[in-house]
Amino acid sequence: MLFSTEHDEPRRILQKFIANEINPFVDEWERAGIFPAHALFKKLGALGFLGLNKPVEFGGQGLDYSFALMMAEELGAIRCGGVPMAIGVQTDMATPALARFGSDDVRREFLAPAVSGDAVACIGVSELGAGSDVSGIKTNARSDGDDYVIDGGKMWITNGTQADWICLLANTGDGPKHRNKSLICVPMTSKGVTIARKLDKLGMHSSDTAQIHFDGVRVPKRNRIGEEGHGFTYQMIQFQEERLWGAAACLKAHEVIIEETIAYTRDRKAFGQSILDNQTVHFKLAEMQTEVELLRSLVYRAGEALVAGEDVTRLATMAKLKAGRLGRQLTDACLQYWGGMGFMNETLVSRAYRDSRLASIGGGADEVMLMVLCKMMGTLPGLQKSDTSR
Repeated sequence: MLFSTEHDEPRRILQKFIANEINPFVDEWERAGIFPAHALFKKLGALGFLGLNKPVEFGGQGLDYSFALMMAEELGAIRCGGVPMAIGVQTDMATPALARFGSDDVRREFLAPAVSGDAVACIGVSELGAGSDVSGIKTNARSDGDDYVIDGGKMWITNGTQADWICLLANTGDGPKHRNKSLICVPMTSKGVTIARKLDKLGMHSSDTAQIHFDGVRVPKRNRIGEEGHGFTYQMIQFQEERLWGAAACLKAHEVIIEETIAYTRDRKAFGQSILDNQTVHFKLAEMQTEVELLRSLVYRAGEALVAGEDVTRLATMAKLKAGRLGRQLTDACLQYWGGMGFMNETLVSRAYRDSRLASIGGGADEVMLMVLCKMMGTLPGLQKSDTSR
């Protein structure tokens, strides 16, 4: 079993926190296009939720990954996609490689405040010309004595306007594209870092997303995570937790939409009966709930494998692919049963319809997930394993 009674108390505390400290303010944050990351993260950090599986010596709880997976699933109860995604960036996207491969000094400087909630982190991989193709990034970190001098730009950066530091993937050499990159922790207050603009998105409105420029940004080489030239490999490992987190965060979110749709269609009348009384409606909702449970089984299986120290690339990729496609199918079906109200921004189902669309794009598009799986199945013999990066 993935979960035990040891998970019950932190689950209960997190559920109470979401009900009292997040959901009452979601609509306000959605309208504002941003949420108070520093204030919210400080509260989460005080409760230990920003470092459940991070090392104790840097403020974490030292628990296994099952606790992080439990948290990701519970965050699905938040009544928007933007806030849980921002939290997930802090816990499962910008910090896993740092926690695993970073030196003690760099972990004290960047991981510890991220775990405590004193600093907001973001992850800088994607660029305008390199989204799914991570190996094609152009941002460079030129060696200059004991420093790197960084030039380039990153796009679609979650937490970008509020972040204190960015886990940046940059080219640090002229070698092969899969062995010339490094992950570097860059303070966002560094001279030459510019927030070019806050992006206007289809969904995830409460999550601030930025385009960032780097112009001659000088940072000490000691800020590098692990060995120089190993950044691509570290990021590929980091992606597995990101993709698994994304799939887990969909589970309860999908169930909330099903439950709300049941309640609405039970009360909504048409042609002398409730909408829910139509077989096509209640059969479809039962089918969608079954699909959610199937995804949950896949996520839990991948989580158990990760806790056991196994390579979860295949299972995490499958879960990410399925989560994105199910999100599109489920929210579209449920929105239809809301009729005209489903097209109104004031309803949760319309927000979920917009927010869930990102799951098939962020962290690697569906098509890239299929490329990874096909390569692992041996059906694309001409494709190099390193090309299935995202």
